[in-house]
Amino acid sequence: MKYNVLLVIRILFALFLLFFGLNKFFHFMDPPPAPAEAQSYWEGMMASKTMTLVAIVEIAAGLALLINRYAALLMIILMSVSINAVLYHVTLDPGSVGMAIALLVLNLVMLYAYKDHYKGLF
Repeated sequence: MKYNVLLVIRILFALFLLFFGLNKFFHFMDPPPAPAEAQSYWEGMMASKTMTLVAIVEIAAGLALLINRYAALLMIILMSVSINAVLYHVTLDPGSVGMAIALLVLNLVMLYAYKDHYKGLF
């Protein structure tokens, strides 16, 4: 039972990451407008191509979860994206913090699911 639940979470999280990562390239869903306080933040992110890197990480993590290879490594790398998303929404756009928290929670669940892979690190 536990394995089936983790499999469903892993696949849903992979699809979530692929959808939003590919959306950053193909724009099939328009993002809501950024609040005025966050406008300079977004301009800086777009000018520095940081969102391109975020999209690549999301796509790579989604593919890794789907094929279940290198997923443990990508979950560690994705944690920086997850924490940054939560911090952005908490400080600059608190009205839409829900998706960022969902990303962080799913990332934490998958880190826990791959905990045996991290024993050598600690």
